[in-house]
Amino acid sequence: MKTLAVIPARFASTRLPGKPLVTIAGVPLVIRVLSNVSKCRSVDRAVVATDDERIAALVRENGGEAMMTPDLPSGGDRVAWAAERIPSEYVINVQVDDPLVGSDMIDPLIEVLNSAPDVSLALLAKKIERDEEITSSHIVKMVFDKNGKALYFSRSPIPFPRSTEGKWYKHIGPYAWRRDLLLDFSKWEQTSLEKAESLEMLRVLERGHSIRCIVTQRDTIEIDTPNDLLRIEEYFSGP
Repeated sequence: MKTLAVIPARFASTRLPGKPLVTIAGVPLVIRVLSNVSKCRSVDRAVVATDDERIAALVRENGGEAMMTPDLPSGGDRVAWAAERIPSEYVINVQVDDPLVGSDMIDPLIEVLNSAPDVSLALLAKKIERDEEITSSHIVKMVFDKNGKALYFSRSPIPFPRSTEGKWYKHIGPYAWRRDLLLDFSKWEQTSLEKAESLEMLRVLERGHSIRCIVTQRDTIEIDTPNDLLRIEEYFSGP
């Protein structure tokens, strides 16, 4: 099998407890995400990795595959736990908080892994269009060089918005790993920057590995707060 997609789904979200089970336009969030991922041609198998029996039961009731995991420090660790038990070449970490995820977000990442053997981790970068996102701690900002190599990720504004001429990007959507790096990642201790920012991508950078950032024009609505639920319901209800 070439590509495994794993959706880490933790019940105890600090900002929105029980997030994977909330309904979006009548469909539980985790089921909507799993359905979207299962339609991607580049994905050979999709699995929900969770530590909560309620989430696992719901996934199975809807015909999906769920794996129960132990308590782990991050979503990436949960994905690695599943990937260690299901051999593949690539592993896609699909965030359970993204009900709009689709093939146009996943396929470009797989294409990079196929075409660039030196890339072991790829993710999406979207130019920020809403000023309030620059200062929001809920939005993960990112800076990268002219070749798309990540320099840093932060919940703070980077670069500092001293001038209105700057460009700001945010990380959205899934991560695409080569399985070997993912399994190594899961064995590394959390780093000081990762703990400070609560961002697991920094564990990769602090260990000296590169991350390729792929600029996308398509935005999404990630569900982290009650206000995000209002936005996504407005999206699905239409004009």
